[in-house]
Amino acid sequence: MQSDRSAWFQARDFSRCQPPRPPADGPWRMVLLGPPGVGKGTQAQLLREALGTCHLSTGDLLRAAKCERNPSPALKQALEAMRLGELVPDELVVTMVRERAGCLHCCGGFLLDGFPRTLAQAEALDDLLTELGVSLDAVLSYVLPVEQIVDRLGGRRTCEKCKSVFHITAQPPRVGGICDRCGGILVLREDDRPDSIRVRMRAYDASTRPLRVFYDRKGLLFEIPATGTPGEILGRTMRALNERKVMVCA
Repeated sequence: MQSDRSAWFQARDFSRCQPPRPPADGPWRMVLLGPPGVGKGTQAQLLREALGTCHLSTGDLLRAAKCERNPSPALKQALEAMRLGELVPDELVVTMVRERAGCLHCCGGFLLDGFPRTLAQAEALDDLLTELGVSLDAVLSYVLPVEQIVDRLGGRRTCEKCKSVFHITAQPPRVGGICDRCGGILVLREDDRPDSIRVRMRAYDASTRPLRVFYDRKGLLFEIPATGTPGEILGRTMRALNERKVMVCA
């Protein structure tokens, strides 16, 4: 089932998100957690295809907003904060999601990606879902040892000209150091250097630890090892969801 995410980006006509019929096993309403390099985006796509849920990414929302002629005041403020290199305040992120509350009520369920990122955002999401009369079914936290993340991200090479991304082992260019698309030079970005990655991972762990504790206490948190192929990781995820279903029915 292909869902139309235009409502998520435009905050209108939420009926376009609705699938022709609810999933046979009922909708899944989930939050996805995981640091950069863990493969969370790939798993979101696979889960969307397997479960019929809508992938609602706040990162995609902000990227789409850059092309909007009339973004909402909250989106304008968020984009300005990003332009200045600042963190988008919790209250702005919550307002952006609240503007799209209809998507959270979709009978096909949802995969929230990039929100919540803080404890305050998680508590605000709880309040919003209570208002809508729905609740979270699971929080999937994809985990991978730091050194494996360093290997994944440290192997990325970005074209200086067209910004295409390659990987020295997983997706190497046809000619070493040269972009397949435009012939530009492939470089290692500063953010992809091992020391920078380790700093980002420590920051991610510190910022999300309260979030993981919050959802663990609710019995919603499932840590999914992100090793192996995407199919293997999806298999672990589906087993965790089946476990959650058994817990609810017990």
